[in-house]
Amino acid sequence: MRKARWVAAAAGVVLLVAGCSGAKDDKPGTSRSGSSAAPAEAGGSLDAAAATKEIADAATAAGFTEEPSEEDLPASVEKCGVSWQADVKKVADPQKSYDATLAALKQGGWKHARELKEKGSVITALDKGGWTLRARYIGRADTFLVIFFEATDNSAECEKAIDEELAKNKMS
Repeated sequence: MRKARWVAAAAGVVLLVAGCSGAKDDKPGTSRSGSSAAPAEAGGSLDAAAATKEIADAATAAGFTEEPSEEDLPASVEKCGVSWQADVKKVADPQKSYDATLAALKQGGWKHARELKEKGSVITALDKGGWTLRARYIGRADTFLVIFFEATDNSAECEKAIDEELAKNKMS
């Protein structure tokens, strides 16, 4: 189950980044390297720890608590992506907290890139410092609802590592 969920999430990352963007983010001032540089406040690139902190800070300020996960990324890609799932049962208004989280991330320099809405679910992509963050609101609060935030380093190094990990999992 753990491996299947990670593979599904990684495949979703690849599809969202490749299918919805139409072009790579090669704007001046954005880094596409996988280096462990300082957070992007001064225009530098993010790293996994900084991306996690920014997501956690925005989500908790909006009223979410993190739902514990037993899932770990494979070592070959752990610096390339992060995930944070909200415990939707512990917040009064999940939609309001989701919107507030996105607003806080945008105030922190994440730029709205694209959005996909379908049958009550929303995936919003934000870009910052060579990373793409996908905020997912899946389902309805009165039935089944999952809210999570994933960020992926768009560097060539990480794209290669993710592709290799997906290929390994396809064979097993």
